[in-house]
Amino acid sequence: MGLFDNAVPGGNITKPLMIALGALLVGKMLSGRSEEPAAPQAPAPAPTDTSADGGLLGGLGGLLDKLKGAGHGNVADSWVGTGQNQPINANDLGAAIGPQVIREIAQRTGMNEQELLQQLSTALPGIVDKLTPNGQIPQNHQVASAFNS
Repeated sequence: MGLFDNAVPGGNITKPLMIALGALLVGKMLSGRSEEPAAPQAPAPAPTDTSADGGLLGGLGGLLDKLKGAGHGNVADSWVGTGQNQPINANDLGAAIGPQVIREIAQRTGMNEQELLQQLSTALPGIVDKLTPNGQIPQNHQVASAFNS
């Protein structure tokens, strides 16, 4: 997957995990399963504001805001900053993102919710770190282009 090859421990990002990350951060990747003819510009309703190119949480900034709002600001900041990435517990990540968003992504990827959260909690620190090489949060279109490369 190019940019994200060494972002995940073991270097293995599966297609369901890329779909999940795209659903969170990009939105255009929401139609990961061909069973549903979901329009990429019309994400399924979520408890938060959605945007055509910002994923279910409004992009990377929205994800980081959710983490900060749930009391995990120090963890989120470590992913964006240039120091060591702090881990996040799968259950803490699920609580921060919210059950409706997790359910939606799990359905799109075909993964069960607990496995999805486990993989996201492992992958997100490295993915966010790769997307923010200078400690700056990129625009949604920049995140989308990183997923398309």
